[in-house]
Amino acid sequence: MFNLIPCLTKFIILTLSTYNVSSTLQRHKIPIGGIFTPGSTELQSAFKYAISLHNKNESSRFQVEPITDVIDTNDPFRFTRQMCLQLSRGIFTLVTPIIGPSYETLVSYSNTFQMPFIHPGYPETNSQNIPNFGLNIRPEYLKAIVEVIKLYRWKDIIYIYDSDEGLIKLQHVFSILYSDGHTLHLRAVKRIANGIEGHSFLRAIEHKEKDAMKYVIVECDAKVAKEMISRHVRDIYMGRRNFHYFLTNLIMDQFTGMKIDEFGAINITGFRILNRSSIFFRTFISSWKALDPFHWPGAGHRYISADAALMFDGTRILLDALDRILTDRPNVFDANLRDNEVYNGNNPKPGINCAETYPTLYWEHGRLIVQYLKQTNIEGLTGRIVFDDSSVRRNYSIDMIQTTMNSEMTKIAEWSEEEGMSSVPANYHRVYQNNANYENKTYIVTSIIEEPYLMYKEVGEDGVEYEGNDRFEGYCKDLADLIAEHLKINYVLQLVADRRYGGTDKNSPVGWNGMVGELIKQEADIAIAPLTITSARERVIDFTKPFLSLGISIMIKKPAKKNPSIFSFMNPLSQEIWMCIILSYFGVSVVMFIVSRFSPMECRVAHTHEGQTVLTNDFTLYNSLWFALGAIMQQGVDVCPRSYAGRIVGSVWWFFTLIIISSYTANLAAFLTVERMVTPINSADDLAKQTEVEYGVLKDSSTMEFFKKSKIQVYSRMWEFMNSHPHVFVDSYQEGIRRVRESKGKYAFLMESTSNDYINQRQPCDTMKVGRNLDAKGFGVATPLGSPLRVSLNLAVLHLTEKGDLTRLENKWWYDRSECKSSDSKESSKSSLTLYNVAGCFYILIAGLIISMIVAMIEYLWRSRRESERFKVRETLINHKMN
Repeated sequence: MFNLIPCLTKFIILTLSTYNVSSTLQRHKIPIGGIFTPGSTELQSAFKYAISLHNKNESSRFQVEPITDVIDTNDPFRFTRQMCLQLSRGIFTLVTPIIGPSYETLVSYSNTFQMPFIHPGYPETNSQNIPNFGLNIRPEYLKAIVEVIKLYRWKDIIYIYDSDEGLIKLQHVFSILYSDGHTLHLRAVKRIANGIEGHSFLRAIEHKEKDAMKYVIVECDAKVAKEMISRHVRDIYMGRRNFHYFLTNLIMDQFTGMKIDEFGAINITGFRILNRSSIFFRTFISSWKALDPFHWPGAGHRYISADAALMFDGTRILLDALDRILTDRPNVFDANLRDNEVYNGNNPKPGINCAETYPTLYWEHGRLIVQYLKQTNIEGLTGRIVFDDSSVRRNYSIDMIQTTMNSEMTKIAEWSEEEGMSSVPANYHRVYQNNANYENKTYIVTSIIEEPYLMYKEVGEDGVEYEGNDRFEGYCKDLADLIAEHLKINYVLQLVADRRYGGTDKNSPVGWNGMVGELIKQEADIAIAPLTITSARERVIDFTKPFLSLGISIMIKKPAKKNPSIFSFMNPLSQEIWMCIILSYFGVSVVMFIVSRFSPMECRVAHTHEGQTVLTNDFTLYNSLWFALGAIMQQGVDVCPRSYAGRIVGSVWWFFTLIIISSYTANLAAFLTVERMVTPINSADDLAKQTEVEYGVLKDSSTMEFFKKSKIQVYSRMWEFMNSHPHVFVDSYQEGIRRVRESKGKYAFLMESTSNDYINQRQPCDTMKVGRNLDAKGFGVATPLGSPLRVSLNLAVLHLTEKGDLTRLENKWWYDRSECKSSDSKESSKSSLTLYNVAGCFYILIAGLIISMIVAMIEYLWRSRRESERFKVRETLINHKMN
């Protein structure tokens, strides 16, 4: 009996111990809610992966049960039901990336039930509903956007966004700039749904403002931004150097590690928040890359988006806060975790019931969890994570990223809330070829005679002929001298044997003729000429960056100026308006006459010569016409309306004449001082739609290849015309220019815009460029494929561009040597007025004087006749009385 008691005691102790262990395991299984939107698979994987890493840690004090739902958060009513369902499940905290209409519902329910929630990035909103129990993981970086705008000194921007948040963010940016005393002009703004809309919008702007710099701020997700920029780069009709994209969303992290070729062709600036240099990030990305995308959608790559990284950090913050709570207060959740359910306070039902409006049951540990969340201080994927008492993230930094020509991304600055923008040395990478020592060597440079690129130098005054390279002058000759000086090399300039630039040739052993063929056959080391960079040529030879940008343009013979007509002073207003003015004049006069007849206020007492008193009305039909005419001529008259009705008529007539005369005067100056030239052709469309004016190109040129391979309907139709009329092709630019000048406006020549501009500045100044360029391309220095000189030549061209030497050469050979008057322009020329411009005014003056003299004579004769009759009547009466 006594032996049984110790055994029973041990059994009871063992049973109680087993119960306590079981109870402890159940107590430490904490549910965490998650509500996601469709398509957010990467964020869901980041959320679950953070929990999975925690649960696999055997030393953790608790286990986490993720309770996730995926719904369309654009429906606030549906989100409300899902939020209540999450609360009824007894979640400790909610993790969600929702934005849009449901965000306000989230904040409202969180404040009402004191339920903490963690958000990877609050949406920009103008709402006054402050999330008292929310935590925003994404740092505030609106000031960083403003710093970039100030850094580049942008005065006007183009803004493209894809959500309501984007427009609110723009308002906040302008508010910060205004408070700092800066002004920013918004040139254009557009909300888009995809990259196609964005590209179309920018293309329309480029069409109107071809040469202007365009600073485009893009507030879109990564997919839309990538599609828009890629379409821009592939569009040959859109410039690249005059565009600068600024991606304000934290989407550069998603592109890091991806080589997107299009990004190397245009200026792109953006932000990166991931701390890629930290050991924690490198450890994480290694494990993230090893995940199976089938089980972890969005993972399995060497990169992670900023939103997913913020979601991962937010989940880790929550797990860290719960761990610290259980460390400080191990039994704080004992009363809540019972029977595999979560109970809230004294409520007999598990979870929180949204339907119980009174009394409202708060989550009893909500404030405690938020308090510990604010005390977070850990290292995350987005750097050190610290919050202040207002739940605002502090002590963070954001990297400013710029794309390079190699389609890589390099850090050029770092922004922090304490220090602002700080520049850092850019780490550019370039793969160099095995470049031997080229200094003091002599290279053969091939080129072609073409004004103003290369021309024979005229014999000097002493009659001595030049020799060697001194025989030539021109843009390319000066460029070759500058490159040779920069690289410290010698060169011999030789002309291409067949006088061609370079096109495919079946009769050539290398398949190409001209300068391209000489480079392939290594008969020349370098080609410095107006040689267009094309994909076909790039396959067989190497090019440097363009030293001159250009496009295909249309040259026509300058039409004769249209002289103004004698009555050109009437041109500011159309014939319809003149007719309406005349009708209005008579109409107002008649109305004034009628209202004066009906209104007694227009009558006044007058005394006749005989001393009689009579009522008179000044507004006879004659005076009404005179009153209306005086208003048109801006002159006063000796009669004015006295009645209210008459004054109303006069007032509206005066207002009418004020606007008409002001508009006429404003347009009159332009019509009298500007002589316009009417051109029959203004664009490629005009050429394609008619057959009266023929057009052609240079044989075996890049311009010919452009039309031959073009898929654009207009250009294809133009090629069909030229191909069916072989006589329109020319063998040289000189022949094409000669045909334009001799055709009397019946031939147009399609040529490079640079050559077009040059010829238009030369005597006899009878040609002009019309329309915009048909494409965008450039001239480059060419070398044989794989030449060790290519990298050095490329750097030399860039060096000359940065110094402004290339711009100086262009001005020297195009505009400083112009042989045409500077007052001549392509569309109009301003000059002083001649007698012919205002001859009609003098004709009217002379006609008026003659008519006035005739009328005066008629009045005199009529008056003399009346007086004569009166005199005869009076004389008859006198004689009658005497008799």
